[in-house]
Amino acid sequence: MTKRLPPNSTIGIFGGGQLGRMTAMAAARLGYKCHIYAPESDIPASQVSATTTRAPYDDAAALEAFARSVDVVTLEFENIPVEAVNRVAAITAVHPGAGVLEICQDRIREKSFLNGIGIGTAPWAEVTDIESLRAAEAKIGRPAVLKSARLGYDGKGQAALRDGDDAAGILASVGADSCILEGFIDFALEVSVMVARGQGGGIATWPAVENRHVNHILDTTIAPADISAKVAAKAGEIARHIAGEIGLVGVMGVEMFVTRDEDILVNEMAPRPHNSGHWTIDACPASQFEQLA
Repeated sequence: MTKRLPPNSTIGIFGGGQLGRMTAMAAARLGYKCHIYAPESDIPASQVSATTTRAPYDDAAALEAFARSVDVVTLEFENIPVEAVNRVAAITAVHPGAGVLEICQDRIREKSFLNGIGIGTAPWAEVTDIESLRAAEAKIGRPAVLKSARLGYDGKGQAALRDGDDAAGILASVGADSCILEGFIDFALEVSVMVARGQGGGIATWPAVENRHVNHILDTTIAPADISAKVAAKAGEIARHIAGEIGLVGVMGVEMFVTRDEDILVNEMAPRPHNSGHWTIDACPASQFEQLA
């Protein structure tokens, strides 16, 4: 049985940005206090939270004190060092856990996990040097996109590889020791599904939405997505399958490409509130932030 968090409990949040702020505001409406842990100063989440610890993610004493001051911990972005999560998890529960983050922080692990549970992705290959890049090109062809395996977002840490481009120069421009080369997908639109899963395995999804980007940054989300009932149902099924297989506790945004023949390929997973889920604040009985809290 899932244990409910009593009112007036304290939720710890790794990260103090806008997603942490909106999570803290939702938690307050539900009767919870929040304690933010982040290395930065003057952060949005601190303005609406009861307590803030400003310390690096490798400060063992600060992490342990933080863990002892809260009843449970969650996070606003997935690139929290796993070592920090494990240190806190030795004292109090952290959702999502380190195992989820280890997969979602690394594109190679992420694609391997997805393919391993039967989820389609763009064709891809691991790249560590110019020789492996040339081997990946032979497998995938051009055009393709070279992405750093870790830390890239909003178009950062990636570069297109088109006919006539210098492969060595593209590899140098990405500037990462570990990368993946992904084949281009001729997709009709990009959609995402927010999924929530509890400790007891209960799971639910919000409707699929369409995402439109400008310069690699999400500009517009249209809810619900203008897709067939079959595609909408399949997108929700994929998100629920991923959440169950990865052992998610919390919320996750699953980004997907819908091809012109209505196939669905998963692009990436974000095990935390997602910008494409902000519409749930005003349009749904429970927002992504309330569901997380």
